[in-house]
Amino acid sequence: MVLIVGHRGARNLWPENSLDGFRRVRDLGIDGVEFDVHLARDGEMVVIHDPSLERTTESQGAVAAKTASELAATPLRDAGGAGVPRLDAVLDIFAGTAIELHVEIKTDSLGRAYPGLEQRLLDLIARRGLERQALLTCFVPEILETVRRLAPRQRVLASLDRRSAELMGGLVPALDRFAAIDGCLLAVEKGLLADSLDLCLERIGGDRLGAWVPNEACDIAAWLARPIRQITTDRPDLALSAQLLIKQNQTKR
Repeated sequence: MVLIVGHRGARNLWPENSLDGFRRVRDLGIDGVEFDVHLARDGEMVVIHDPSLERTTESQGAVAAKTASELAATPLRDAGGAGVPRLDAVLDIFAGTAIELHVEIKTDSLGRAYPGLEQRLLDLIARRGLERQALLTCFVPEILETVRRLAPRQRVLASLDRRSAELMGGLVPALDRFAAIDGCLLAVEKGLLADSLDLCLERIGGDRLGAWVPNEACDIAAWLARPIRQITTDRPDLALSAQLLIKQNQTKR
């Protein structure tokens, strides 16, 4: 059965990367949740997608220019006054569950890796005993390679779209680069994956392959029927309904 992962805490249902959204997506009964990590000015890890605040908060400027306390006091849009959460607070919500945690390592507003972020994440995962539950994800192969060098057994997942594939010299070199990271999962933007599914299955294997982000009911159902590991979606509620229908149809056969 294809796994269902809530993208940015199911951002089409609730404010993205918000504590309330994470609580609600946890209670849906999905298989995994995806969220994004930046470093604040004081070195604390915070959960927000963009390196700047304009799109998802009522403030502006670079995430890295503010402390975690300042970010916690920065209201997210349409979130009832809640601010940018610390990573620890997000992990607290999923404590005691079996939900996979897809923790995306982001870069700063200039596209640079945050110094030491990989080690900070690995230390936190070890301290909280999340080695089996957490997957560290990134578009940047060098960052995933750093994670593997620091922690050879840490689970990792690479993200890929047309732009990132172009930056790596094309789809085939990109697939080869990520395939060389032992056991690395790969989540491919759905349009690119639709155009290259046979190639991706051949190079990566369906048990390590995922699609992001199908959000319409018919599209979700189509991807759930393909031989892949997971889908990452902004509408996990629709995915759960489609999955239930698939199970019912299989029972009738």
